[in-house]
Amino acid sequence: MSRVHDALRRAENSGYIPQSRPSTGLNTGTQRVEAPVFEPNSLAGLLDKIVEVPFHPLAESHLIDAARPHEAPSEEFRTLRTRLNHLQSLQPIHTLVVTSASPAEGKSFTAVNLALAESHLSGNLTLLADFDFRRPIIHNMFQVDRSPGITDYLLGRVELHEVIKKVSGTNLYIMPAGEAVLNPLELLNLKEVKQLFDKLPSIFNWVILDSPPLLFAADANLLSTMCHGTMLVVRIGTTTIDSVTRAMQSLCHNNVLGIAVNGARRGELYSKYTYYHSYYYSHPDMEGETPRADGEAAEHE
Repeated sequence: MSRVHDALRRAENSGYIPQSRPSTGLNTGTQRVEAPVFEPNSLAGLLDKIVEVPFHPLAESHLIDAARPHEAPSEEFRTLRTRLNHLQSLQPIHTLVVTSASPAEGKSFTAVNLALAESHLSGNLTLLADFDFRRPIIHNMFQVDRSPGITDYLLGRVELHEVIKKVSGTNLYIMPAGEAVLNPLELLNLKEVKQLFDKLPSIFNWVILDSPPLLFAADANLLSTMCHGTMLVVRIGTTTIDSVTRAMQSLCHNNVLGIAVNGARRGELYSKYTYYHSYYYSHPDMEGETPRADGEAAEHE
């Protein structure tokens, strides 16, 4: 498993005020359709219409589990969650883009597990949205259908509640990417996308977006201008200083909240953590507690 550090620094709230406009035609490369008009009250009763799906993640996805809270990966993401929630208490931050400089650096792994960690808090409704229309993966990780999803909604084919699924036993809601489109930026440039981001925080405390890498597509750059903050994921032994520098320079907004470091070696990360939790759960002085070895089990997992 991977270690997630964060170096939270600063954030700024974009002062965007949504304005209504008539529907506009959208050229997706296959057919011309009408882009949806976002109605101010369209979120009323949204949660009551959403279908619930079981939490049945793909085994190799390495998703954290609320039923196994003392494993080291869970603790790392709870630490990240605590930092972000503290920052949220200081500034109105509710929409977060998770991206990386290049592919295979762990951005989706980080986005999904951070969203899960947030959803483990009582009443903390969290929406995880797959805005990586080029190589979506969140639907695979949760073993749900890719469509209907975000692209289908933006193309006016389905209603908003049809593209959101509630994960059973959590406060997590997921939005898969939807059907593949030839020109993702055509969809993301719709004003209705920004209006959606402005309205969703009225229901969800956190809206976390998985997006394409910064140096391979302009999608994440555009999404970062519409959201409150951006998190950059780097991977030890893979990400170079040059790529991080170029990725940061590519952003139009200076709203990077922090950097998550992925890929720490297991021995360096978990030795002290494992010792602490093994001791805590098996110490004979803990009155009324049954000795367990959660930490030892995690070490050999």
